[in-house]
Amino acid sequence: MTAPITKEQWAEARRTATEVLPGLVKEVGLPKALLPYQGRAIALLESTACRVLFIEKSRRIGLTFGFAAYAALRAGRAKSAGGMDVMYISYSQEMTREFIDACAMWARAYSDAAIEVGEFLFDDSDKDGARSIQAFRIRFASGFEILALSSAPRTLRGKQGVVMIDEAAFVDSLPELLKAALAFLMWGGQVVVCSTHDGTENEFNKQIQAILSGRSKYSHLRIDFDQALKEGLYERICLVNGIEWTPEGEAGWRQEIIDFYGDGADEELFCIPTAGSGAWLAAPLIEARMSAQSPIIRLELPRDYLHLSRLERAIHMASAISDLGSALKQLDRARRHAFGFDFARVADLSVGTLLSIDRLLKREEALTLEMRNVPGDEQKLLTRMILENAPRLVGAAFDATGMGWTVAEDMGRIFGIRTPDYPGGLIEAIKFSQDWYRFQMPPLKAAFEDDAIAITKDDEHVTDLRAVKVVAGIPKVPDVRTGEGAKKRHGDFAISLALAHYASRQQWTEYDYQSVASLAGKGDDDDAESEYGRRHW
Repeated sequence: MTAPITKEQWAEARRTATEVLPGLVKEVGLPKALLPYQGRAIALLESTACRVLFIEKSRRIGLTFGFAAYAALRAGRAKSAGGMDVMYISYSQEMTREFIDACAMWARAYSDAAIEVGEFLFDDSDKDGARSIQAFRIRFASGFEILALSSAPRTLRGKQGVVMIDEAAFVDSLPELLKAALAFLMWGGQVVVCSTHDGTENEFNKQIQAILSGRSKYSHLRIDFDQALKEGLYERICLVNGIEWTPEGEAGWRQEIIDFYGDGADEELFCIPTAGSGAWLAAPLIEARMSAQSPIIRLELPRDYLHLSRLERAIHMASAISDLGSALKQLDRARRHAFGFDFARVADLSVGTLLSIDRLLKREEALTLEMRNVPGDEQKLLTRMILENAPRLVGAAFDATGMGWTVAEDMGRIFGIRTPDYPGGLIEAIKFSQDWYRFQMPPLKAAFEDDAIAITKDDEHVTDLRAVKVVAGIPKVPDVRTGEGAKKRHGDFAISLALAHYASRQQWTEYDYQSVASLAGKGDDDDAESEYGRRHW
């Protein structure tokens, strides 16, 4: 279960956060009507660019209350100000009644404010909305309505406006409901889809993954339980119930909620859909993409390598250097390239994967270098060969966790480290995190599904890609190794491929030049620097 923060740690973290500005509550006075995450959702919906918004959320955070505020604003406006009907759909009649009640509260509040400036939100003969507010409908003087509908797709036929689908993962037929709702976009409507998760195979999670992978251009928000707490959820609960807020009280309440949901806390509170069984990528899908004909160069050095003479070490390295040099000469100089490097030194492999990018933006494995028991200096030598000789190299992403940082840093000395302050660097050092896997792995899976990537046929690479599992809702390589004896693998190729694919999607800018001769392949093949020129990033 995802709850690594203990009750005591949460209390201390919240106490520290609130002590940053002493007397904050007294200085600010009464809180704003909406909490920050409620306000962000409404701000997105108010922007003209947001036509469809998907929100994955925790339970019990009051987001429907924020939606009610937006619904009353939108339906209460004149058509010239962007007013339109708002339709709310959920799987539960009780939820629809609660939504209409919340809309009525907001509508009366807006009405009172409107009367102050001589305008009426309801018909002027019904200033308080008593006759305009019904069980499942609110009518406004603008001519528009808020309606609560059933989740049957046919209820949307013949209507126009804003559609809000609450707890979408639990309606009877979300694909059909979305099909009906998205038709509203043709006439300037808007669609909001909000839910907690209900498994990885649910249509709601499939839509979220499509957004994260870049295949869908819909807007997206994610609000889990801890984020809502940090933005004032429990403080608002205390205010409503007349309870004095304390860090210890919030920590205790948080733990009670987590304990209440038990094994379901990940899904219900932390936006992590329950993982299905099986690997992240199916073997037939992987094998279907194994259409590239690129070299895989494998180098394994003896354990006493560092105790050998300089000549003996050179002999051990010669074959790999020669093979790599030959592979680099065969690269397509008309294509752009991107590189990913997963570092290891003792138990696992270091793997570097170079992808080429064709004019249709399909990524193809150009070469892969695997190193076992290879010291850092030798890894840097071979890696530098690739970086200096890969035509039109647009970026490189390096595993910078642990000792991997040393390779990334030394390559950065030569080619520049890419940071927010220095976006022109070629090397991006990646500190792997939950969010990195959550946001960067879906585009790689989408590339396999869309036939937008080609890799070389290799049984060990199939094993590495099959090693990626969905762990707590996030695709990653678990701490389990495959293979036998000293030849074990830890999904190493899968990580290098993910890094290369990530690098290929970033916006890199080269401000040096390459000669026409080098691009035409007329340079001296034996001198990488004269052929390609030194790159400065």
